Amino acid sequence: MTVAFEKDRNLLYRQWHPATWQDYEKLRDAPSPDRVQLFFFDNQLLAENMGGKSLLHSEARELLSLILGLWLMRHPEINSKILGGCLMEKVGKQAVAPDIALYLGDNLPRYREGESRRINLDRDRVPDLVVEVADTTLDSDLDEKKHLYAELNVPEYWVIDAKGAQAFIFLFQAGRYLRSESSRLLPGFTDALLSRAIEQMKAGANISAVLWFNEQLSLSLEES
Repeated sequence: MTVAFEKDRNLLYRQWHPATWQDYEKLRDAPSPDRVQLFFFDNQLLAENMGGKSLLHSEARELLSLILGLWLMRHPEINSKILGGCLMEKVGKQAVAPDIALYLGDNLPRYREGESRRINLDRDRVPDLVVEVADTTLDSDLDEKKHLYAELNVPEYWVIDAKGAQAFIFLFQAGRYLRSESSRLLPGFTDALLSRAIEQMKAGANISAVLWFNEQLSLSLEES
């Protein structure tokens, strides 16, 4: 498997391939000029080429990070941490590198000098919310990745379709994800509001969309 990829690295990107954990480790640890996000689940490997991420994907990901930050700044009483593209592993079983991972509450993961830069999910807890932004990976985000995060028991999973200006919110219930119109973790966040924020971004820019979103949060607070 890995030999074929070494001959043509384009085979890696945006496609799941049969693999072993050892194949994953070899790719993870190989010196490479490529910046990749790695996923391993059910003996399948996916490497997404960060160097090939589009302007649309990048802009939408930063939009989501900023509006999540806005909500958190309105709730300073909540301990929180936002991570982007950080590799997380259950050794020998699963690996994920979500576009955005949000931790809320206690026991936030912390970098320890001299230890691996990866998050060890056998020691540290999983995020409370994972966000995947899709421009060319929507099918995988709604299928394999959704099952991967469900297997990890991540409480909430969002998929942001940047091209289609559509948001999908999934809540973990009874061992699987069920689609919801609103977030359980972040009151006020709905799939409709997130979709409108993407539309605002595509019509202008992500910063103007953040300002628009901030106004919506203010209006929501006034109404409540």
